[in-house]
Amino acid sequence: MKKALFTILFLFLIQMSNAQCAMCKAVVESGDLSEAEGLNSGILYLMIFPYLLVGTLFFFIIRSKIKKNKID
Repeated sequence: MKKALFTILFLFLIQMSNAQCAMCKAVVESGDLSEAEGLNSGILYLMIFPYLLVGTLFFFIIRSKIKKNKID
């Protein structure tokens, strides 16, 4: 059941991401070079935060496992 739900959710996310890419492409094609560079910079800034959050989460998980192993 969970596998089917995950598959359906994944398919919907693919459709939304494709739609967003088309909108970004239309904005870049209708604008000038500075707008395209600004859009690319914005995408890079937004892309950093999920990696930082996941990295911090893994850091605390690994740190807690190391502390647990030292105690035992």
